[in-house]
Amino acid sequence: MKNLLIVQARVNSKRLPGKVLKKVNNKTLIEILLSNLKKVKEIDQIIVAISNSRSDDVLNEHIKKIGFDVFRGSEEDVLDRFYQAAKINNAKNIIRITADCPLIDINLLEKTINLYYQEKVDYCSNTLPPTWPDGLDVEIFSFKSLELAWNEALTQHDREHVTPFLRSSNKIKRANYSNKKNTSSERWTVDEPEDLQVITNIINNLEPPYNFSYDKIMKLKKEKPEIFDINSHIERNSGAKTSTGQKIWKRACKVIPGGNMLLSKRSELWLPEKWPAYYLKSKGANVWTLDNEKLVDMIFAVGHNILGYANPIIEEEIIKVIKDGNMTSLNSAEEVKLAEKLIELHPWSEMVRFARSGGEANAIAIRIARAACGNPKVAICGYHGWHDWYLAANLTSDNSLENHLLPGLDPSGVPNSLKETIFTFEYNNYAQLEELVSKKNIGIIKMEVSRNFGPKDNFLEKVRNLCNKKNIILIFDECTSGFRETNGGLHKLYNVEPDMAMFGKALGNGYAITAVIGKRSIMDAAQNTFISSTFWTERIGSVAGLKTISLMEETHSWKIISETGKRIKRTWQQIAENNSVPIEITGLDALCSFTIKHKDSIAFKTFITQEMLKKGYLAGNLIYVSIVHNDEILNGYFENINDIFNKIGNIIKDGDNIYNYLDGPVCHSGFTRLN
Repeated sequence: MKNLLIVQARVNSKRLPGKVLKKVNNKTLIEILLSNLKKVKEIDQIIVAISNSRSDDVLNEHIKKIGFDVFRGSEEDVLDRFYQAAKINNAKNIIRITADCPLIDINLLEKTINLYYQEKVDYCSNTLPPTWPDGLDVEIFSFKSLELAWNEALTQHDREHVTPFLRSSNKIKRANYSNKKNTSSERWTVDEPEDLQVITNIINNLEPPYNFSYDKIMKLKKEKPEIFDINSHIERNSGAKTSTGQKIWKRACKVIPGGNMLLSKRSELWLPEKWPAYYLKSKGANVWTLDNEKLVDMIFAVGHNILGYANPIIEEEIIKVIKDGNMTSLNSAEEVKLAEKLIELHPWSEMVRFARSGGEANAIAIRIARAACGNPKVAICGYHGWHDWYLAANLTSDNSLENHLLPGLDPSGVPNSLKETIFTFEYNNYAQLEELVSKKNIGIIKMEVSRNFGPKDNFLEKVRNLCNKKNIILIFDECTSGFRETNGGLHKLYNVEPDMAMFGKALGNGYAITAVIGKRSIMDAAQNTFISSTFWTERIGSVAGLKTISLMEETHSWKIISETGKRIKRTWQQIAENNSVPIEITGLDALCSFTIKHKDSIAFKTFITQEMLKKGYLAGNLIYVSIVHNDEILNGYFENINDIFNKIGNIIKDGDNIYNYLDGPVCHSGFTRLN
């Protein structure tokens, strides 16, 4: 009977890229492994099974150079790769070794193979359950069993990890070669940088030739335990238990400061160590993770898809733009049409400038306003981006922006010369603003129309009158609030007109387009100061903006999402009351949120996110409502959130510690440096 040993290997490892080609004493780890494996008498042939991805080309060349055969197959469906390799080589039995086990014990491997024959089973391993060190893993199974798995295993996990089906199916007869003493907590595998250090230490402390054995290495540990401590904190099989998204997130944090480009999408702000982090595709109200798990999205990013993900009508327009060309030496006519449409929706405005992000739009508005009035001093209320002009508020006081954005914002890198140019005031506190204008000679007032709650005591009218009286430019930041409760700016709802306004997020339904609109007397000052960028001229954003506004008007999306948001708020309140959970509900109807009124509110928020993810939802305590949040989705969401509130109610009633119910760290509540 032909025994085929297949070594599973790849270069593109998510946690330690290129690990199998790392060298110890001038030999790659896979070379060390293969050199030992060829000594096993029971093996008729050795093949290294790698993917057909270009990233594995270098591995293919290396394996052939050191004299071993290679089979190349599917990158994601590793089960198929094994099946095809076994089939083409007429294997009767397959021994599976992974290339991250360079210290494989040949004697242990042979004993596991012998047990397979003695017990006449379909599958035999030394890890069911694990009693040997992680890194000495051996599996042997019949071709018939492999073929059964190939035909019947359906989940991505089963296809990617090859043998989970064989280890769990009631159609498979199994045996396990166990250690007399359970030493499964020992870690001699290579998945993380710390593992490589341990493996290097072990090899450097053994005499060549390297006939690795369990007994030798255990003896070495007794003599030099310190060289084994480096990776002792890593959980066994953590790779199989960790989502693909989290594996990549850990890599991202090493090569991208902060891990990504948007604070709101950091894993740590949602569910540290468990958040899926990245998506494969999206449609309607669903996103698919990199592990192809379909999730219902109740968060909906930061509000940039009111019409749902991958809206087919908008996508059709964008595909046409891509085919016709997105950028040339000439301009896009659609930007003129979009400017005219925004002015039509806001008759008080006369001119428009475009950008591609909210932060840019806010910076453009401030530059134009300062050029128009000749006064650099700005009073702000709300969140207006990340640029120097805004963070300068914290040069005067470390916590000036705490109630407007996030706590903990250090204005590091912001020139100290901007001190005393930005001043904050509280929403609905007109007296505070009036005093600020009087004492600081304010030239510009920039504010959100509303965020967590609406205006009281004619607050917006008073601000407008103050600006008229003092000749101050009034700017409304509608990047978040725009198109959520009216067809255009939220200020239309309150019948208060600014001098300038910005729109973003929802304007392009997921495509990058933001706008600054304003009165001609102010906007024309843009010609006196340099404001210019290559990618503000690309065509996709303008086309997406035009089609998005058209569809919003056709569906009256702002009415739909506002009504949906009111229903969500009512149901949250009812669920909370039914389960005796104290909550506070805030925000626009179409951008609603709640907070559990408890000293451990952030831990409870983490718990909600954790439990909802287990139920197939991306959810927290905030929802940017989309028109795709239909009755079916809402009913499922309410049913699941009710179950979780029931648990929370019992935890609070019994005086339990919520931290005992968390599977990992509590989420971050503000800006925190990632290490």
